Amino acid sequence: MKKAFLLGFLLFTIQSNYAQIIRTQLPDTISYWKKNNKVGLDISQITFVNWNAGGNNSVSGLLKGNFVREYSKKNLNWKNELIFRYGINKQEGQEVRKTDDQLQINSAIGFRKDTLSNWFYGGKFTFNTQFANGYSYPNTELAISKPFAPAYIFLGIGAEYSRKDINLNLYLSPLTQKTTLVLDQRLANQGAFGVDKAIIDEVTGEILQNGKKSRTEVGILITNQWEKEVYKNINLEHRISLYTDYLNNFGNIDVDWQLQLNMTINEYVRANIGTHILYDDDIKAKEEIDGEQVIIGPKLQLKQILGIGLVYVF
Repeated sequence: MKKAFLLGFLLFTIQSNYAQIIRTQLPDTISYWKKNNKVGLDISQITFVNWNAGGNNSVSGLLKGNFVREYSKKNLNWKNELIFRYGINKQEGQEVRKTDDQLQINSAIGFRKDTLSNWFYGGKFTFNTQFANGYSYPNTELAISKPFAPAYIFLGIGAEYSRKDINLNLYLSPLTQKTTLVLDQRLANQGAFGVDKAIIDEVTGEILQNGKKSRTEVGILITNQWEKEVYKNINLEHRISLYTDYLNNFGNIDVDWQLQLNMTINEYVRANIGTHILYDDDIKAKEEIDGEQVIIGPKLQLKQILGIGLVYVF
């Protein structure tokens, strides 16, 4: 009897200790969420003292961030991304000027038939706007753009090809709604960014009907994102978005293409070189002819970026 009791007590003790070891080695819960946070600050400064060739003292700063939250469980994947950029420049004898301004939110959800497939079927949402007013410097009396003027919303369904092993993502949507918001009545009355402009009495100049603050289109959206280490500590990142509307000039493609080289100097210091190309048939360029601003039609927009600064990843 005593032997049986001692044997039972020994087995119970071994089982309890084993269970305790398992509990300490394995987490209580398994999280299907992955996160990546990146915040950076680029600063450049130049000062001249008795410099014969001349020049203006200046200082520039660019604050940027990228936050990713991704949920992945079996055949379901949901990725959310927040991107922001805001840059300013101060030159001697000039007021502070904005050099960069972007706020973008991306969200894509997809479901695949099995774990071997790289094709996900679902939907995608994208939102783009800016933080502050934009001006055609040196004129700072009237803004040419504002927060939510414009703002762009893309919402559609389609298929996404995703290869995490090579950092490749391709999204194809045959049905995407594009909404353009211009929530400033003055800009809306001008017909800025493609919305219907105000109806004005040609004789009195009185506004008979205000311009519309939104415009809705339905068309095809293709996006592609790819990242690769082209050399040690040098990464190439490519993002492109192509959109064409079914009803309004089908085949006339809106382009948003970003190409960037990210160079790692050490854990916290990074350098980057990039270009950003935009083309939108609804955004009309202006030129000054004989002292007057004249609308001449859409033009290719190009921005070049060169920066070095601090980056914190957490």
